[in-house]
Amino acid sequence: MVGSRGSPLALRQTKTVQEKLRRLGVETELIKVKTSGDVFLDKPLHQLSGFGVFVAEIDERMLRGEIDLAVHSMKDLPTKRPEQLIISAILKRDSPYDILVSSTGSALEDLKSGALVGTSSMRRTAQLRRARPDLEVKSLRGNLQTRLRKLNHGDYDAIVLAEAGVQRMGLDLDYARLDMERFVPSANQGTIIVVARKGTKAELYSKSIDDMPTRTETMIERKILETVGGGCIVPMAVHANVKGSNARVLAEVLSLDGRRFVRVDEDISLQEDYVELSASLGQRLMEKGGKELVEEAVKIFGAR
Repeated sequence: MVGSRGSPLALRQTKTVQEKLRRLGVETELIKVKTSGDVFLDKPLHQLSGFGVFVAEIDERMLRGEIDLAVHSMKDLPTKRPEQLIISAILKRDSPYDILVSSTGSALEDLKSGALVGTSSMRRTAQLRRARPDLEVKSLRGNLQTRLRKLNHGDYDAIVLAEAGVQRMGLDLDYARLDMERFVPSANQGTIIVVARKGTKAELYSKSIDDMPTRTETMIERKILETVGGGCIVPMAVHANVKGSNARVLAEVLSLDGRRFVRVDEDISLQEDYVELSASLGQRLMEKGGKELVEEAVKIFGAR
């Protein structure tokens, strides 16, 4: 049994995993699970209490033995996890980039002053305000199709999405890719994972589709995310890119209005303990001023 959210994108991702397992001779059955993140669509994500609003209900069913495997977007997975559950497979990463979608396919620089841009992400909101403080940024919830429908209805002049989701759904959109140096992605963006219970056959089978370079990148990102903390209420970005025996790591924490930010841009050696090096990098980010920005966001929105 493979558990998944019921959104079209989540189901497409799950079918990708099922097909990979099928090629290995492993047949699976799909179970759709509605999560709290799918129910409370009238609230911004940072106002929902608790971490893991897209995974908690699926975790519970896995722990009860009702589901053997679960498929998630890795960026939805909290860094604090039940001990019995393990990330058994991380698929080869798709595009980590953000994209700007509008009716005209405009670049960010071409949007008119005061244009209304939609996003559900605190990180994207802060980065947009840093790059274009003259724009109006408004919360946008819902699945990919809902967001695009709101754009087409004229509720927004443009919206920001993950390129990976658009590509996975095979959508032919006119969009502009945002520069990663200015719009550093969220940790684990563009990555699909498989979760299993430890010590099960499901864990063993799913390990066969694991992509090691992607696992390395995402584990670096998650360690830095864990070190900084704050959850989805803190505008934080981190991206690791493995090249040979090193990984370039670009990470930043921003103020909510995007006017202040701290950043690190370093290479980490993969021939050493790169998880420990990642924690040290995250600590340096905090010491450079990230700690104050995290505390500021938590004070405004309250601990979740």
